[in-house]
Amino acid sequence: MRNSALRVLAVSSGKGGVGKTNIVANLAYALSKRGKRVLVIDADLGLNNIDILLGLTPTHHIGHVLSGEKYVEDILVKGPAGLTVLPAGDGLQELTQLESEKKMLLMEELDKVSQEYDFLIFDTGAGISSNVTFFCSAAHEIILIATTEPTSLTDVYALIKILHQKHAQNHFRLIINSVDSEREAQGVFRNLSAVTDKFLPSISIEYLGFILTDPNVPKAVRQQKAVMDLYPYSKFSQCIETLSEKIHFEKGLETGEGNHPFFWKSAFLIQ
Repeated sequence: MRNSALRVLAVSSGKGGVGKTNIVANLAYALSKRGKRVLVIDADLGLNNIDILLGLTPTHHIGHVLSGEKYVEDILVKGPAGLTVLPAGDGLQELTQLESEKKMLLMEELDKVSQEYDFLIFDTGAGISSNVTFFCSAAHEIILIATTEPTSLTDVYALIKILHQKHAQNHFRLIINSVDSEREAQGVFRNLSAVTDKFLPSISIEYLGFILTDPNVPKAVRQQKAVMDLYPYSKFSQCIETLSEKIHFEKGLETGEGNHPFFWKSAFLIQ
């Protein structure tokens, strides 16, 4: 029986280097600690990131599923706090631009295991590639990560514009990373909202939260552990805990798609 309460999140960013994968790993950790069953799909398919960040050593990856050698359930890896990871390939260029048949195969495989989870989280690549826009279109909710850097905001706006104009996405949630205060984060959000209100008036952007700059983050990365695990009382971890609490107690967005977890049918139509 399909889990009708399943929430499928795509976490993306306009550019790399904004801390997206670290946020995904730690948010998944926090949700798992709250008793949620979480599957993280490393959707930056040609480059494995989540497993390295968490110190995991998978023997197989998405490439083996797409080639027909393995099923999804064969390659899942258990991570800290009981979260599950679907690892990406390592330096496999052929995975960076998937054909429609491969995307269909992957979604069908994920559909088979989806009833086992409360959350499926796509950690997409950065930028505006077809893989990124596909996984965003295949999710119930799109969470975008930005920083205060002008290039980050320019690139996240470009991603919003493409997802809206070419892939019919109208609602986005925003996390501002690496700020010194919530006031700074809200200022960044207001600036981005002003631009989207002017040039993309039919979309909505929701301020989801902020994450403070924290010297413990690079320490945890070097040790290949979740920040939430090593430094549970750090500023970063407290911000992630606040985000996880908010997401945990939400009912989820109304999808209009019955109890099917994916929008992937419409995602294929607009690719």
